[in-house]
Amino acid sequence: MAEQTFADFIAGERERLHAEREQIFNQQHELEGKLADINRELGAIDAYEAAKTGKGPAVARQGRGARARPQVRRGSKREALMQLIKDNPSGLTRGEILERMGLKGDKSGEMSASNALTGLTKANQVTRRDGRYVAA
Repeated sequence: MAEQTFADFIAGERERLHAEREQIFNQQHELEGKLADINRELGAIDAYEAAKTGKGPAVARQGRGARARPQVRRGSKREALMQLIKDNPSGLTRGEILERMGLKGDKSGEMSASNALTGLTKANQVTRRDGRYVAA
């Protein structure tokens, strides 16, 4: 058996790690696809429920080129945040708020909630105490 050089050892380790990394990337891609499928199904259920009950944002399809109207009125994220914070007098962290609003992992939803929290704070409707948002 020939003696392995340091360069051969490094090359072998690099190859092994690249293969392991590729396998993990493939698993990640597969999981992202499954997650997207689940999110589509949840969206379809929400849309069905909204259409069935007549509540919530129901999107009316119009002809091509027609401007879509906003699904919900402006400021409703702030109202939902205020209600959630008022319902929890001891306060909530940003993470708890995102979880309870079902926005955890949704980057644009998280950003929207953060912007709404900032707006509520600047309007002195919400304050932060020990990292928790409480109604002012």
